[in-house]
Amino acid sequence: MTRSLPVLALVLLLAACGNKPRQPDWLVNADGAQDRFQRAYLSGRDRVATAEFTRFRSEVASTAQPPLVARAELTRCAVQVASLDFRPCTGFEALRRDASDAERAYADFLAGTIAPEQARELAEPYRGVAGGATGAGAVKAIKDPLSRLIAAGVLLRTNKADPEVLDVAIETASEQGWRRSVMAWLGAQALRAAKAGETETAAKLRRRMQLAAEER
Repeated sequence: MTRSLPVLALVLLLAACGNKPRQPDWLVNADGAQDRFQRAYLSGRDRVATAEFTRFRSEVASTAQPPLVARAELTRCAVQVASLDFRPCTGFEALRRDASDAERAYADFLAGTIAPEQARELAEPYRGVAGGATGAGAVKAIKDPLSRLIAAGVLLRTNKADPEVLDVAIETASEQGWRRSVMAWLGAQALRAAKAGETETAAKLRRRMQLAAEER
């Protein structure tokens, strides 16, 4: 799974020049835990997700590098936004003072409060949405599935997502089999259909939610 804001990328920026024979153990461990956390969370396996995030953050914290730990916390907040969980990113806020401009911009992007001049600090896939691009085209242009869902979540959070954006998000989550995200986006689309008086469409979407909710 491609990371929306990979810890590895920041490690490479912080590292001194010169080739090294192997990656440090903490980075190898953190990389695996991050991937397992994201997959577990998006699939709705909360116990596994909690354990893997704890392991992920612990490995990163061993570096005593605030920007790395801030990035780990933003990873958690990002998958929450991808699943339409818009709770405050409290783990990051405790580290904001020591975070870089890039981390602060990403946190504000996830919260839907980013200023236009901060957009240049974001990873390239998000700059269009942060700069005011809306609609399904802006979301479809993002290649990575998780990044696409994150951008769609930000649009919904800021009341800029039209029904086609929700359709793209549902299709993306469905293709990946991300149970939590599938149900969240189906629910959002069903609510919108119900408010528009499209009772048959809303009922169909809820039936899909029931399928996704089936235990494995």
